[in-house]
Amino acid sequence: MNTSSNVVKILSAEEMRRTLNRLASEVVERGGDLSRLVLLGIYTRGVPLAHLLAQQIQRLEGVELPVGAIDITLYRDDLDKISTRTPARTEIPFDISDRVVVLVDDVIFSGRTIRAALNAVIDYGRPSAIRLAVLIDRGHRELPVRPDFVGKTLPTAKDESVKVFLQDTDGRDGVELLKRA
Repeated sequence: MNTSSNVVKILSAEEMRRTLNRLASEVVERGGDLSRLVLLGIYTRGVPLAHLLAQQIQRLEGVELPVGAIDITLYRDDLDKISTRTPARTEIPFDISDRVVVLVDDVIFSGRTIRAALNAVIDYGRPSAIRLAVLIDRGHRELPVRPDFVGKTLPTAKDESVKVFLQDTDGRDGVELLKRA
């Protein structure tokens, strides 16, 4: 059980809002032709983050980006090491062929989730490019994967964990670092 001394607040709700605004601006600035851009959130928290980014991009540019959701459970190479879960439903209600796909996730750690997401995306079409946007990059990569858009780089120990809270799913916004006791 975690005590308050083992939890470090990384981003408050206001800091998280600012970080998402900056991420949206970066996607607009470096994303190229917005009419070819689509966002794919990786379950679980990448999906609502993708919707938040799309909302902010619409506020900034007046462009409504298509948003989809992708489940990578069956593409993982570490199913024997993670807790069992029922796969969510992948929802990509648009053609991703010849589009620029921005994968969105909350935290990048080893890179294995992103490797699985890349494999899953290719099963749905052949995008012209795939980019990666993450709220938190905590390091410790096991694969040569680097995000294109990063909200916050957070050096961590391997035995620590990062928890992202979102209003729609958790009743509050914020990011916390959980340290082992």
